[in-house]
Amino acid sequence: MVPAASPAPAEHPALDRFRPRLCLRLRATTTTATAKRVRAGFGPIRLFIDEIHRYNKGQQDALLPAVESGNIRLLGATTENPSYALNPALVSRCQVFQLASPPEEDLSALLKTALTDSVKGLGRQDLSESSDDALAAVAQAADGDLRAALNLLEWTVASLEPGAALTAETVARAAGRRPPAYDRTGDGRYQMISALHKSVRGSDPHATIYWLARMVDAGEDPVYIARRLIRMASEDIGLADPQALPLAIAARDASEHLGLPECGLALAQVALYLALAPKSNRLETGWDAVLQAVKEHGQLPIPLMFQNAVTKFDKRRNVGEGYRYDHDSPDAYSGQDHLPEALRGSVFWEPVERGFERELKKRLDWFEARRERG
Repeated sequence: MVPAASPAPAEHPALDRFRPRLCLRLRATTTTATAKRVRAGFGPIRLFIDEIHRYNKGQQDALLPAVESGNIRLLGATTENPSYALNPALVSRCQVFQLASPPEEDLSALLKTALTDSVKGLGRQDLSESSDDALAAVAQAADGDLRAALNLLEWTVASLEPGAALTAETVARAAGRRPPAYDRTGDGRYQMISALHKSVRGSDPHATIYWLARMVDAGEDPVYIARRLIRMASEDIGLADPQALPLAIAARDASEHLGLPECGLALAQVALYLALAPKSNRLETGWDAVLQAVKEHGQLPIPLMFQNAVTKFDKRRNVGEGYRYDHDSPDAYSGQDHLPEALRGSVFWEPVERGFERELKKRLDWFEARRERG
């Protein structure tokens, strides 16, 4: 994160003489007034804060005046999503650069340098020539993390006998199992479940089971996954396949009773079923539409014909009069519109021509035609 600002002025020639004492003072008590005085003599302070997301809201707010005035050029590093981990006011005054993991070939090249460097690296170790496969194995095990790659390389070399060679087999023995890069309380969790949800919605069974396996492998709570499958069953499938919802609920029950790893197959079974089921979002759009109608029209009165006449006063008000008992009508359908007067004729749900909703559309069309005949 680098705040957008005008180019920095040339450094004062006396800055080198004061820099050690100045930096020590700034680390101890950096204030807006201090930053302003320093800027007057030497230009804006370059303030680098590693793991800036660990600063609480008050500490982040304290940086705002100095950043906004330009007295401080803030550079913050974070492994979290700034949209969630940092104050919006601070993020809005900065430019955000996303750093991607280096590809395996670049990692392998850096590891080769570390292995041959005799000053800061492992070049002084008594090793025979290492294979490119070994360096590739280290890079692959590190999963894009340079620090982890260097640590694994150093640990593997330390485990070798003098004169031994670094091979893919020795790397595999030293590597063990690297924990998955997945934070159950952070942004990564919701991005992963988003990928699973979109794979189900997109009817992609291979991607569906892959993202499910990623979450299970990372130790995600299986009940959480099952709850999200229940949501997918209603949001993206609905009445196009009415069996989707009870199957998703069954996956939740299996997760609660069995836990991992036993419930993994149940989750996979239901996830694949949902991915291959016919899709319809008409249940969700219909529900949203009727909720909006409730908000717009408020508490409309229930028509008197659909109320029950319990007291004599109700009967004097003609409560219940005009209601037709459907079972007394031909085909057990009276054709009455049961909505409040202000909403008569409203359509909140329309089925699609897919899955079981195709059959429901036939029923709906029959009811509409029957109502028109009277």
